[in-house]
Amino acid sequence: MARRTRTLDVAVIGLGRFGTSLALELMRTGDTEVLGIDSDPAAAQAVSSQLTHVAIADSTSEDALRQLSVQEYDRVVLGIGSHLEASILTASVLLSMGIPNVWAKAITEPHARILRQLGVHHVVQPEHDMGAKVAHLVRGRMLDFIEFDDGFAMVKTTPPRETVGLRLGDTGIRQKYGVTVVAVKRPGEGFTYATADTVVQDGDTLIVSGLIPDAERFSELT
Repeated sequence: MARRTRTLDVAVIGLGRFGTSLALELMRTGDTEVLGIDSDPAAAQAVSSQLTHVAIADSTSEDALRQLSVQEYDRVVLGIGSHLEASILTASVLLSMGIPNVWAKAITEPHARILRQLGVHHVVQPEHDMGAKVAHLVRGRMLDFIEFDDGFAMVKTTPPRETVGLRLGDTGIRQKYGVTVVAVKRPGEGFTYATADTVVQDGDTLIVSGLIPDAERFSELT
């Protein structure tokens, strides 16, 4: 299959809700070529005009994937989740083809464990990850929450009253709460990097980084 040279080439296998959403978002950036693959003609037809290429194929067949030149793509996303056997067989095929960067969706922890044992480079659990994120948001006053490795997180929250009108350098936030204010957003403006001289104002939105318990505790201050 002849393909144009683009910044990034991604093949998305499995055009269910997750795969379709991911593929369309990749296309939205304008610098990514996306090949969508699904065994269901209806699923492929639904996005045929929105992706660079769309193919109807059995992803558990190495011959079928090679005919589509999947091995030439920079990254492959395996979005099959509910059909466990197809997910595992496809992952095995992709790895045997020597694809260097495979992402795969898992719907359960055992599913994720099998994919990791096969050697899949990146395993994601969208439902689990979103549930964990929403749980953090429900527990506090955070506006958004992003968790990284080793229990570290960045949260979007409102400033506690004790910091309003003060320079960040004078608030003692890091010493008292163990978190760092990374950025500040004024109403109607974009985020700007925070410095010691940044004065916190009522109505500001803060991006704060730190260990999860510390970030949660800070977001609960009023």
